[in-house]
Amino acid sequence: MRIVSTVPSQTELLYDLGLEKEVVGITKFCIHPDSWFRSKKRIGGTKNLNIEKIIDLKPDLIIANKEENTKEEIEILQQHSEVFVSEIKTIEDNYQLIKEIGKLTQKEEKANRLISETQTALDFTPTHQNKTVVYLIWKKPFMTIGSDTFINSMLEKCGFINMYANQTRYPQTTIEEIVNLKPQYVLLSSEPYPFKEKHILELQNVVPDCKIILADGEAFSWYGSRIIKKSKYLKNMSLL
Repeated sequence: MRIVSTVPSQTELLYDLGLEKEVVGITKFCIHPDSWFRSKKRIGGTKNLNIEKIIDLKPDLIIANKEENTKEEIEILQQHSEVFVSEIKTIEDNYQLIKEIGKLTQKEEKANRLISETQTALDFTPTHQNKTVVYLIWKKPFMTIGSDTFINSMLEKCGFINMYANQTRYPQTTIEEIVNLKPQYVLLSSEPYPFKEKHILELQNVVPDCKIILADGEAFSWYGSRIIKKSKYLKNMSLL
């Protein structure tokens, strides 16, 4: 089997399933594992795939995602190869993803083991169940996350109440709106926008009555098997 992955978190899952020889192409954003990032054929970015390169690789299976990839590019690829398109909004969706990819790649035993390890990694109870939060993923304009996102599901697991759970997808917001919401926490994600310490200082001056923290974007947004590696971090976030 020849596999192309168009999603970073799913690339790492393929690695953890032991598909070293089968995976022949990954995106330029597939940074885990580092050995694959350095050695595997690059097939563009998640939303600007190099269709010609992918077709030339003659994959039997392309692993994609409804949110990460564009409908137009996936429809073109479906004319040439089998394409598995995931849609991950909850922790349960992630378990199903691991199971389905394990079945597709004949790695069901390893997939079941990864599901068990992921469940163990998330086997914790938050210190507080009602910590109000605004989770920012972008700047200029500020963007946050709605209820129908995997990030929201992970926030809930850590005991946070998303102040934008009454909205969907990735709504825009403003400093004024955040001030009016009065969240206990503002989490600045490390991705897709690379928030840094300087942004904490900028925001703290205008949103003084909440705790502003840099958040590990991989821990909250990477489904697949990355959760296992972020277990300690997620448990610490649940203790806030």
